[in-house]
Amino acid sequence: MDGIPDDAQLAELEQVALTVAGEAGRFVVDERPDHLGVARTKSSATDVVTVMDQGAQDLIRARLQGLRPSDAFLGEEEGGSAGDSGLTWVVDPIDGTVNYLYRIPSYAVSVAAVVGDPRVPGQWAPVAGAVVNPVTGEVFHARVGGGAWVSGADGRERRLAMAPPPDLDQALVGTGFGYAVQRRRWQAAMLLEVLPQVRDIRRIGSAALDICAVAAGNLDAYYERGLNPWDMAAAWLVLTEAGGTFTGLAGGPPEGAMVVAAAEPLHGQLEVVLGAAADAAGQE
Repeated sequence: MDGIPDDAQLAELEQVALTVAGEAGRFVVDERPDHLGVARTKSSATDVVTVMDQGAQDLIRARLQGLRPSDAFLGEEEGGSAGDSGLTWVVDPIDGTVNYLYRIPSYAVSVAAVVGDPRVPGQWAPVAGAVVNPVTGEVFHARVGGGAWVSGADGRERRLAMAPPPDLDQALVGTGFGYAVQRRRWQAAMLLEVLPQVRDIRRIGSAALDICAVAAGNLDAYYERGLNPWDMAAAWLVLTEAGGTFTGLAGGPPEGAMVVAAAEPLHGQLEVVLGAAADAAGQE
């Protein structure tokens, strides 16, 4: 991918992602109303947005405009902007909004700097990013060539290096489900094909945390249909810098149709199974 910044710039971008994601994480925890409601819905009545999603994104965007005024911005919620630096900040202010709504401690703030056009599969890639779980205190971060790192509530940091994975039939695999009824039916048909071939399935509710969990060894693999750039950008880089592979089906780029995350050779094994399962499931 052309336009990757030099090492000094990458380090700066990584620090900006860490700072801004950390601030937004504190905001969504500290400023959460006692009786949080749904502000609006998106793809279906169960695809919710809270007032805190928009508030967190507004905070992130304002901080990034102050620190990096020439960069573009793309977020999950309302409000984007163009830039002329060649970099775009791709942001999910609360990845796992339903978990947040129900006080399930598996949601994250995801902030990534990317090159290329994040709206076009195969034409963009993350270069620096951070994923923060503000409840557990886990912070994942990475930059191109700088490795992937995680720290916990105690602040101690360790470098992530993925171990050789198990065979497919012993793999613990994460996934997620969309909110539109037809997509859920398709994903359920896929699951019927995949589940008998793996150790077990986990559905945690935050794509960013799921992908980081693969990098950290808490899941062996992950797949999902329907991800957007903001769901995957920062975690994608954490995974690949930890030694994993992140693609779509048939070796294609990660995109809404499917993402597959694992270390080799498990990644290739799961990709074959998913391709066959997708054929069996038919059109969405």
